[in-house]
Amino acid sequence: MKASLLKAPLTTAATAAARAVVPRGRVPADRPGGDPLDHPDPRAAADSAARDNLLRCWVHEQDVPRPRGNCLQLPLPACGTVLHVPVRYWSATGAHRFGAPTLTGAPGDAPVLDAVTLAALLGHQAAHAVSRAGRPAGAASAALVVRVADSVRRTASFLGHRRARPEDPDGAALFLHGEQSSLLGHPLHPAPKSREGLSAAEAPHCSPETRGGFPLHWLAVHRSVLVTDSAWTERGRPVEAAALTARLLPPGVRLPDGTVPLPLHPWQARTVRHHPAVARLLDDGLLHDLGPRGEVWHPTSSVRTVHRPGAPAMLRLSLDLDVAGSGREPVRAGARRGVELHRLLRSGLAERWRAACPGFDVVRDPAWLAADAPDGTPVPGLDAVVRHNPFGPGDDAVCLAGLTALRPWPGRGTPAGHPAVASRLADVVARLALRTGRPEPVVAAEWFLRYLSAVVRPVLWLDGAAGVVLDAHQQNTLVLLDPDGWPAGGRYRGGHRFREARRAELEARLPGIGGESEAFVPDASADERLAHHLGRDNVLGLVGALGAQRLLDERVALAAFRRFLARSDTASSTLPGFLLEAPALRSPALLADGPGHVMAANPLAVPGG
Repeated sequence: MKASLLKAPLTTAATAAARAVVPRGRVPADRPGGDPLDHPDPRAAADSAARDNLLRCWVHEQDVPRPRGNCLQLPLPACGTVLHVPVRYWSATGAHRFGAPTLTGAPGDAPVLDAVTLAALLGHQAAHAVSRAGRPAGAASAALVVRVADSVRRTASFLGHRRARPEDPDGAALFLHGEQSSLLGHPLHPAPKSREGLSAAEAPHCSPETRGGFPLHWLAVHRSVLVTDSAWTERGRPVEAAALTARLLPPGVRLPDGTVPLPLHPWQARTVRHHPAVARLLDDGLLHDLGPRGEVWHPTSSVRTVHRPGAPAMLRLSLDLDVAGSGREPVRAGARRGVELHRLLRSGLAERWRAACPGFDVVRDPAWLAADAPDGTPVPGLDAVVRHNPFGPGDDAVCLAGLTALRPWPGRGTPAGHPAVASRLADVVARLALRTGRPEPVVAAEWFLRYLSAVVRPVLWLDGAAGVVLDAHQQNTLVLLDPDGWPAGGRYRGGHRFREARRAELEARLPGIGGESEAFVPDASADERLAHHLGRDNVLGLVGALGAQRLLDERVALAAFRRFLARSDTASSTLPGFLLEAPALRSPALLADGPGHVMAANPLAVPGG
């Protein structure tokens, strides 16, 4: 490597910090031929996945055009060098696959850059660009490298675990297995599996990728400091949140007088007791630690939401853990929004929605409970949301991220003629093609069209009919598959916003809506939000997966999506027109030195995209 690189700040700060996180030792080289994700060494497969993610992010955020040949040249002037990156697959929607990157001017046989070094180079270049623009460059590039190192280490561990135990342990828990199926994480995140603060001993129990599980940790909260709301009803009668958590409390646990049960994630329970406000509540007898109790609950794909097959509810728990560079502790406003949306849908909107879009609904968050200090100050880390559990043993509900996730482990039943590392979606398409006797691209095209009708159209309808904007990205969107594997409906879980322009009619439906939930946003922000989550992340992400996995030509899928948007019967949602006309779409800049966004070319509006 050039001497100038060795003197750059990235090596002394970011890379040095990263090397303290990852095990020492050279990452095994990619094997000639075959898919590097299928490398027998989990470290090499994890490193290859991380390099792909970093390069996809860089190409996306820098709006790098398609190269003329099969090698991408990425100048890094801050380091005085150029990255040479073989292109395995170039995607119109950003789902590129790359070979091993090397540097111009590197001595010898141009050693392959591992993911940590690549993150340091790209982060340093991003920080340099910020400085050149006259803005102060922070420490984000060093933090990026540490997160990438953590993500690679955890991904290697997940791959090793799943390769040793590839089969789902219980064929009836279809929803749970779908939540545990994404081992590599989001393909457009530089460190999708980083979980800073989660120890090596805790990770197997707290990670969906290892099919982890744990008993809940229970507290008893005195009603004088309890803060709660519930729109849960049974037979027309309201049920308070404390009554719901009491049903989940194991038999035989006695509560002190005047208290209600509050479930905690075990990681949160370990850390929150050191918070001064929590310590005071414990000392004053307003909070009682009941300890871990009861049956095993399992983390879902979001890590903080837990599920137990057969339980009447799921729980979205406080988790002040840095997951993929983002905190996972729910804020009070988000809990209020969940109850508010449930009440809004119950106002008659849900019936109209189901009549127009059968088979789709929101997984409701109708109740929550938390604790305040005696002076009314919210106590952090003591919030729990009670979520409906609509999924029974036979319900094949899988989030889109899990359905399209590559499965680099043996025994996955890769269909003949497909890339060695395939997804469950590839398996579904291959089986449908075999059963129907039709070519796989034809089956994949029909599957995609059915998905647009069953899952995307309902989200657009709700926006157009009521101004409710769902954050329908890949992880929040669940596909209901029929016994043959066709999309038969969908479910949505997660956050939402309301369009400011629809405030009057929403208030007529639900007086006081948005008063405490902070849910209303201007129309322009709503369009950008929906375009990013539903347009770019969800549908264009699916298009990219279909293309990169050789299931369907992306140009065919994009043309089909354009026709769907142009003919869309979605109660006047403005998103179809926005997606068809916007030359660029706004998305987070995850490699930038500091928070920000980029405007990247919209493949729906680009000729030949």
